[in-house]
Amino acid sequence: QVELVESGGGLVQPGGSLRLSCAASGSIFSINDMGWYRQVPGKQRELVARMSRGGITNHADAVKGRFTISRDNAKNTVALQMNSLKPEDTAVYYCFVEALASRWSRLAAYWGQGTQVTVSS
Repeated sequence: QVELVESGGGLVQPGGSLRLSCAASGSIFSINDMGWYRQVPGKQRELVARMSRGGITNHADAVKGRFTISRDNAKNTVALQMNSLKPEDTAVYYCFVEALASRWSRLAAYWGQGTQVTVSS
């Protein structure tokens, strides 16, 4: 079983910055993509940014130029640096990992418990 532990959410004023971090642990054979999604009440979970093992990134248009995803393959961690935050960035942010738990298992998606980010003055 793969476990994800997130940290770094909180309350920030518009224009401010936050950094989210996520560490994967447990039974991990290999990790493909890592990333972040977010969700607000009443809406579907949406992609914020994800990164392949080889470093190819995909950022949602709404966050391009403001958010930057990074990962450390040796430590199985992924981070999201969020700058120039806007009230519309307020959401619960979920860490996402696509991984093989063992050599014989299927590729599966794993999710963190979510961390609240609130952008408000």
